[in-house]
Amino acid sequence: MSENNRGFSATGLRRIREVLTRHVDSGKIPGLVALVSRGGEAHVEAIGTMRHDGGAPMRRDTIFRMASTSKPLGAAAAMVLLDECRLRLEDPVEQWLPELADRRVLKQIDSPLEDTVPAVRSITVRDVLTCTFGLPMDLTQAHLPIQAKIQELGLTGHGEPVPGPDEWLRRLGTLPLMYQPGERWGYHIGSDLLGVLVARVTGKSFESFLRERVLDPLEMKDTGFHVPASKIDRLPPSYAPHPETGEFLIWDEAATGRHSQPPAFQSGGGGMVSTVDDYHAYFRMLLNHGQHQGERILSRTAVELMTTNRLTPEQKAARDALARRTQQVSFGLGLHGGWGFGMTVRVDRSDYQPLGQFGWDGGSGTSTYADPANQLVGILLTQVGMSTADSPRLIHDFWTTVYQAVNE
Repeated sequence: MSENNRGFSATGLRRIREVLTRHVDSGKIPGLVALVSRGGEAHVEAIGTMRHDGGAPMRRDTIFRMASTSKPLGAAAAMVLLDECRLRLEDPVEQWLPELADRRVLKQIDSPLEDTVPAVRSITVRDVLTCTFGLPMDLTQAHLPIQAKIQELGLTGHGEPVPGPDEWLRRLGTLPLMYQPGERWGYHIGSDLLGVLVARVTGKSFESFLRERVLDPLEMKDTGFHVPASKIDRLPPSYAPHPETGEFLIWDEAATGRHSQPPAFQSGGGGMVSTVDDYHAYFRMLLNHGQHQGERILSRTAVELMTTNRLTPEQKAARDALARRTQQVSFGLGLHGGWGFGMTVRVDRSDYQPLGQFGWDGGSGTSTYADPANQLVGILLTQVGMSTADSPRLIHDFWTTVYQAVNE
């Protein structure tokens, strides 16, 4: 990292590097790439190696599986459509997604799938954007009949292979909702549904529209849903360490893995790959109220909608309850309180990170946030999944040192 930036202290930048290096030297994190920016200059650390047993060093242009940090980026495609009045927040989605018309809702969340009542209203675009449309993925309640069926149908990528978008939506349409539309916040599936909605509205694949309107204008040349053969050497394997022994178990290889070919389903909830510089361009655009190098990507109002809390107190309470339930798998991440469109918004101060910060973390060991008050972007990318506490602790320590490095 350069030390000549008035936004960060030289001592603070050295401290960031020391803490990140300590995690790599522990043997728990093979390598990482981190970026912090403030005041118009980005500082990058690339530490460690691409594999746990050595090999090529991490580089600034290393490509990572973004996992759930795909969510903040995927939402931008829908915001373009809102700006153009091709979508409206209160539009019922069934006009594009007829598979979701005439919804039924479980009488209780643990009810048999046929024990339902009619939905009180249609699912709206707002419900999908805020993840309140009524059918979440909740791995902490895998024993429930509805959650078991979600995994059986291959709707989340945690069980059976995910089918193409039309078949995915057909399968989704066979299920009842867990909650009435708009009643409760629920994780993940809404972000995937959003990509299918964008494709239906535009008549293009989700990736094609996202690339045309967001990725290419931001020059995010290494971001997408797969890694071409010419770049596959820049993608490290992804590890899911054994929860008890910490042994490095390969969850996904590079050359033969799930990102080596275009996927059947382009998952806005967790399917993208990217680099620190590409994601930096996106979050800087959000901090710049939707503009990038003088070109407008999103309206100022669209960015405000995305990056401010959209949850009611009742919906927030449900989100808080999920965060508490998932501490066994998230190790302290996710305690932010609020949710905008496609990303969290901090409305609870639980650590060094300030209120108003927006972004998200990913189960592959990734963390991407922007902070309007400090005009700061921080990105930390690893290839170590959250089956143990090692990558969450690294993420926690990264953000702790970042905020100590901020100059007034």
